[in-house]
Amino acid sequence: MGGLIFSEFDLMGPTMRILIGWDNPEECDLISLYLGVSENDLVICPTTEEFLEQALDNNSWDIILMTIMSPDPQTAFDHFEQIRQKHLDTPVVGACPTQGTFHVARFLTAGMRAYIIRDEGGDFMFLLETTLQSVVDSVKAERERFVAERLREEIESVRKLQESIIPSDLESPDRFDVTARYESSQIRVFGGQPVTLAGGDYYDVFMLDDENLVLLVGDASGHGMKACMSIMTMHTLVGMIRSNKYLDTAAFVSDVNNRLCNQAIVNDDGGFITLLYGILNAKTNEFQWTSAGAPIPIVHELETNKVYELGSIDDGGLPLGIVPEVEYDIHTSVVPPDSRLLIFTDGLAEAFPGEKETFGEFGIPGIMKSLQESRSNDLETALSNLFRDSNAFTDGSGRHDDTSVVLLGRKN
Repeated sequence: MGGLIFSEFDLMGPTMRILIGWDNPEECDLISLYLGVSENDLVICPTTEEFLEQALDNNSWDIILMTIMSPDPQTAFDHFEQIRQKHLDTPVVGACPTQGTFHVARFLTAGMRAYIIRDEGGDFMFLLETTLQSVVDSVKAERERFVAERLREEIESVRKLQESIIPSDLESPDRFDVTARYESSQIRVFGGQPVTLAGGDYYDVFMLDDENLVLLVGDASGHGMKACMSIMTMHTLVGMIRSNKYLDTAAFVSDVNNRLCNQAIVNDDGGFITLLYGILNAKTNEFQWTSAGAPIPIVHELETNKVYELGSIDDGGLPLGIVPEVEYDIHTSVVPPDSRLLIFTDGLAEAFPGEKETFGEFGIPGIMKSLQESRSNDLETALSNLFRDSNAFTDGSGRHDDTSVVLLGRKN
């Protein structure tokens, strides 16, 4: 392959992998000494032919250093363009004597990242490693910013896709009010900057007929596109099989489960969806519900300020998309006069404190306390307070799971 190879390794490996095309063989040894001290992996080519052969090979380099005057400026420029096509993502730094600086502009316009002025005494070598390292760091930072921006755009697209299926106008029968909210998980990274993650939470509220109001919350495992597509799949099924025969909540959940078990987007890599499907009969005030791994609904009686769950953990049922033909249970409760009914995904309760030495979670006790403290507030404020109190429990670090909440109020 040609060229003089100078490599020094320790347990940490090389700092930079550098290809150098140089036109002064006497300076090659000095360059190898200056750049080899920091365990850089160097390939120094003292002839144009060797340099071009190395540059057009399939090896990868962190940075390429080349003279822009050898064998002449035009040929060097032609070689530079070939190298740029071969190594589009690799920064190239040029070197030229003072009298050749007027050639630099052409190279810079064509994509050369930086240049070095070669003085006759060779003092430029003292700054050679610093210059190359700064270029490598600059390119790395640009790539990280680009990836971060693309990631942010992708997350934002997934988030918008997810939020597009969440209803904005909620119906409620006479004597009842209903409000709901979805919030993406939000964590803080270096520098305290918040990052909103895309997830797979979902809620829906709609009138099944003139008397029956459906209340639904779902949560797909994980984050990102897979979780979003899982919940979109469930949303599509909910829309397809919506009918009066599903006044039986257990039959509805069982049907959704059987269909989701055939959906690879849901159950690949152990994925699943939790679901709380409930129907409120506005005439009898009965709330029939079935849980597939979702948190148990909570009732808040405003007159006594009593808060309680409508069941136990044993009433949770198996999440959707794991095993077909699962039998789910129906639970029936009466929503008392002047009370509130809460259904939610586990992100509300599973808010953890930001301090490492602090343990525990916001949990059901935190939810109940927040409801009690909002006893005199209207429904919207009570819902806002739930999110505020859950998030405050994290000491500013943010909830690590997205959250959906539906809060129903019975007036009398």
